[in-house]
Amino acid sequence: MRAEALLAVEHTDGRDVVRVLRCAAPLTLVPARRRTGPALVHLVSSAATPLGGDELALTVHVGPCAALELRGIAATVALPGPHGAPSRSVVRLHLAAGSTTTYLPEPSVITARARHTAELHADLAADACLRVREVLVLGRTGERPGTLVTTTNVTRAGRPVLRQQLTVGDPALDASTAHLAGKRVLATDLHLDDRTCEPASGEWWSRTSLAAGGTLTTALADDAVTALRHLDAARSAS
Repeated sequence: MRAEALLAVEHTDGRDVVRVLRCAAPLTLVPARRRTGPALVHLVSSAATPLGGDELALTVHVGPCAALELRGIAATVALPGPHGAPSRSVVRLHLAAGSTTTYLPEPSVITARARHTAELHADLAADACLRVREVLVLGRTGERPGTLVTTTNVTRAGRPVLRQQLTVGDPALDASTAHLAGKRVLATDLHLDDRTCEPASGEWWSRTSLAAGGTLTTALADDAVTALRHLDAARSAS
């Protein structure tokens, strides 16, 4: 299955408005009605996806001074295809001057024998703000995960901010204390804004300042609820 979706948000007459909304199953975008605050759009998987062989792409444009909150409503479950082909999903975010975007998908579960690649590309204007939270669940209960490769590529005003790649699915590597320490859930929270946060760490979480501005928080846990609690603890840490 191949599917592409496009979302564009503008700030006009004092409101943040969805101007372009193009969907293709299983990528379904559902705007919510709001009188105030940023435009809220829910990302809905209207079919089982990603399956082996699927190619999914979501492109988001946030106009000058516009604000968008893009949320998932259910977990994404990566499943193997009938012929062992890999699946791939790509999210591209383009943030114009003065814009703000919060992208909060629900957890992604990588099941046994799945071979999935997930890419996030974000291009920010110099004063744009972005928050992205990602939760990866490595296998269902009692199940070894398949293979997952995640790539994050973020630039601000044409300068690199974060370029990171992670590969999971190798039992020896996943068990290493230098990698995932045998934990089943990996959560990350990327903040790119004008706030200043010092590096910090706690039990199974760490917050790192990025050289070009912003912070990246990483948490490990045995379940998604605990991983999210770790991220909350990191946000409130001084």
